[in-house]
Amino acid sequence: MFRRTFWFTAGAAAGVWATTKVNRKIRQLTPESLAAQAANKAIDAGHRLKDFALDVRAGMAQREAELGEALGLEHDPDAELPAQRRVVAIENRKALAAKRHNTPNSTYENGSYKYNRNEDH
Repeated sequence: MFRRTFWFTAGAAAGVWATTKVNRKIRQLTPESLAAQAANKAIDAGHRLKDFALDVRAGMAQREAELGEALGLEHDPDAELPAQRRVVAIENRKALAAKRHNTPNSTYENGSYKYNRNEDH
């Protein structure tokens, strides 16, 4: 008799557990519940996107400050600017290129090499 009572109680408990699980799942799949879940996920995604944008903005400001410090842009704006660099090197490179490509049918103008193909024949 004790065995029958035990198995009856165990079966009833399993039935109640299964019924509550099924009812809970059915409630989750109603259109209203699905719409609410979608809205909550959209709100969460919006918060994550906002946090990401704020992190990017903070990183940009930090990097801009680092670059300004490295380039000396943080100093007094009325101070004298540093002298221009590498102008001579660029002019020398253009002159060397003009010497190398100085053939009877070619010209070097405005930093580019022009070759007239029609004068070969």
